[in-house]
Amino acid sequence: MKYVRPWNLFLDLQKAKAAGGGGGRLLGLDVGDKYVGLAVSDSHNKIASPLSVLLRKKSTLGLMAEDFQSLVLEFSLVGFIVGSPLDTLKKNPGVFQVKRLIDDLCKTAKLEGMKYTYWDECYTSQNIELLLKPLNLHPVHAKTICDKFAAVGILQGYLDYVNRKLTSDQKPSPLLKSSSTE
Repeated sequence: MKYVRPWNLFLDLQKAKAAGGGGGRLLGLDVGDKYVGLAVSDSHNKIASPLSVLLRKKSTLGLMAEDFQSLVLEFSLVGFIVGSPLDTLKKNPGVFQVKRLIDDLCKTAKLEGMKYTYWDECYTSQNIELLLKPLNLHPVHAKTICDKFAAVGILQGYLDYVNRKLTSDQKPSPLLKSSSTE
């Protein structure tokens, strides 16, 4: 796996699409202590949808990498958008667990050629938990839903940003109006 800056990942995707390669889809990851929530983009990379949750254990890392390989083939994935707390003012333990998972996946060498980038998860899990609380779901069921939809929030935030940037970069810049007096 290779790290790519967020905007460059999307530009690479657009170049591949323009070259007739068909582009590909993106997978959003919400990395937690026990689970990794997954969301997948549509074929146009405009909309994120919840996919599933993978159990995260050091002993099952090889199996997790194989699950990712299967998802890459099934959904024509070209990159991972990995949620990470990007608050640089605090030492956040979440940053270390995300980095550790990505480093461990890289060491398996099962995802060679895949690109990934980090995207600010910015309280995605806490927002989903607040939405789910009034539903009084079983805690295990609520956690599964929370992880999947946190991944949706991460991936959708990324997709909104890059599509908005792509649209604004393609618009002609407005002409400056002259301030002549009549």
